[in-house]
Amino acid sequence: MAKKKAFSKIQCTVCKEVNYFTKKSKAAAEKKLEMKKFCKTCKKHTPHKEGRK
Repeated sequence: MAKKKAFSKIQCTVCKEVNYFTKKSKAAAEKKLEMKKFCKTCKKHTPHKEGRK
């Protein structure tokens, strides 16, 4: 049986809006994901972190 990947929400650190959803491997599930993405609410590229499940 195939292993399921962990589901996570990606949240803007400026306005706290949830903009993206992603799946990541169980091995990478220990660390919180952080990347610079475009926020529709702020209308600019801002740092996004993994939010609560």
